[in-house]
Amino acid sequence: MTTTPVVVSRDPHASGPGSNARARTRLYREGTCVLQDFPVAEISDHLADPGSVVWLDLCRPTPADFDMVKTEFGLHELAVEDALHESERPKLDRYATHLLLSAYAVTLDPTGAHLDASEIAAFITGQALITVRKDDRFDIAPVLARWDASPDLAKHGVEFLLYGLLDHLVDGHFAAIQQLDEGIEQLEDLLFDERRSSIDSVQKRSFQLRKNLVVLRRVVLPMREVLNTLLRRDLQTVGEAMTPYYQDVYDHVLRATEWTESLRDLVATTVETNLTVRANRMNLIVKKVTSWAAIIAVPTAITGFYGQNVPYPGSGSHWGVVTSVALIAGLSVLLYLIFKRKDWL
Repeated sequence: MTTTPVVVSRDPHASGPGSNARARTRLYREGTCVLQDFPVAEISDHLADPGSVVWLDLCRPTPADFDMVKTEFGLHELAVEDALHESERPKLDRYATHLLLSAYAVTLDPTGAHLDASEIAAFITGQALITVRKDDRFDIAPVLARWDASPDLAKHGVEFLLYGLLDHLVDGHFAAIQQLDEGIEQLEDLLFDERRSSIDSVQKRSFQLRKNLVVLRRVVLPMREVLNTLLRRDLQTVGEAMTPYYQDVYDHVLRATEWTESLRDLVATTVETNLTVRANRMNLIVKKVTSWAAIIAVPTAITGFYGQNVPYPGSGSHWGVVTSVALIAGLSVLLYLIFKRKDWL
């Protein structure tokens, strides 16, 4: 089941957030989605039924858009402030009547050059899940599809909705990590390529990978604490029936964290190896240039000797020229063979 976003006007008679926000709503009863895209002002009527569970999604809301929602659900002002602010750290805050989740959805472009992180906040109450998207880069449709694909779990209400959201976010983290891993494998193939363009490409792509991994680590690492808090038995946030599903997401978070750390170490090793390879290439070039300079010095020394303005053996005769040429050829070949044997050439 999919829904179409409803743009709620700012008209005085309107019943929802302002024109800057797009709102989606769903109503669940006994594990079945019975109504969707109803006016936000009707939420209180539906919540009067203890068996009802409401989902409200707000995209790009303003402080004015939260006035009605804040009153309707009794949201703490600090929680609303965090939900509206940009660049919050992934976390789970507890308040008297609700929880506030801050997390990120990540996508990596096909080239692996740019990692895009889209922030999302979620207010969690006993009967409602309110998702707040800071921008429309995070598509909520896959989350809805995940909810609709598990009707047998929908009877668990808000716990089920939150699980579907977290599972989708963590799967996105995994996809980005896997794509970065493939990029590192391609980087390793270029590492020992002798072409100049490959050397420059390794340096540039190494920087891009390290930058993306730093951003990804900031997103993935705190999720371990978020899931760990949700699974604490003394807080009774997650019921016994949904605990195995949250535990599965927690295991994925641990794997994503460990994978991210290992990729960071691998990129660092690749950078060090690249520097070592370049230094070895430079040493080899210097060694070859020095060896050829030594060979070239032989004819220079001999012709300089025979160019003296004093008498010497063979001076003024043909056999003197033959002797000098023979010395040049013989000593040059001798030095070449010696350098070649020592692997200097």
